[in-house]
Amino acid sequence: MIVLIHPSLVTWDYFEYVVPFLEQDNHLLIPALPGYDLTDDSDFSSVEKIASELADELMQKGIREVKAVYGCSMGGSIVLRMAVDRKLKVQNYILDGGITPYQLPWILTRFIALKDFGMMALGKLGGEKMIIKAFSSTEYSEEDLKYMKKFVPNTHFKSFEGIDHGDMALFYPELLAEEIRAAALLSG
Repeated sequence: MIVLIHPSLVTWDYFEYVVPFLEQDNHLLIPALPGYDLTDDSDFSSVEKIASELADELMQKGIREVKAVYGCSMGGSIVLRMAVDRKLKVQNYILDGGITPYQLPWILTRFIALKDFGMMALGKLGGEKMIIKAFSSTEYSEEDLKYMKKFVPNTHFKSFEGIDHGDMALFYPELLAEEIRAAALLSG
């Protein structure tokens, strides 16, 4: 089984171009995250809570082992949280631009969250170029890399020249599918 977790601001169908490349050889699970599920009025809670609940739901369904869990942006943050929590046996966690948790006091993180919310609101007014400028993050800081290596020691980093944050599923779905399959085969 391969689990695909979508970024913020989009729904599960973000992976519609990737699915045809993965579905022949794999069972896919693409959850509609709370707050992004068009079939209900759920609210987004937090990366931590969603990661925990997703792992719990899989275990309740008898799924205790997964080949790969892939997440992009916010979805990558959920994947990182799942890797740290280790509730499920996952052969490979794949983060595509996942944001690492802030290593700051709680009150400062609330101010950062408000700033991010404000940037999102401005982005809606200013269009796609404003959102891209506000959230362009193609590289991890040294602190981010240390965080990942500390909690997920066997982390490997790979960058793709000319591919920006969130581009793979939309513009390079076959490449993304190849990378997910390759990661799933590494240990399986």
